Amino acid sequence: MARNANDLPTKQLRLSTNPYLVKCLESLARNGHGLYGKNPTETAERLLAEKLRELIKSGELIPPNQD
Repeated sequence: MARNANDLPTKQLRLSTNPYLVKCLESLARNGHGLYGKNPTETAERLLAEKLRELIKSGELIPPNQD
């Protein structure tokens, strides 16, 4: 089942990381059957969003205003 379109506007963020993490993201994209994303960039975005939701839920992060 396709996921719903994002209602929020998107903003590009440049991220640099080490080769090991890139390989991990590539592996998840390739072997995750689309669960984590179709490519390493989409996989990184989904994992980051999931972790931020966890931090908000635990109270470690106060969600910023969405202006």
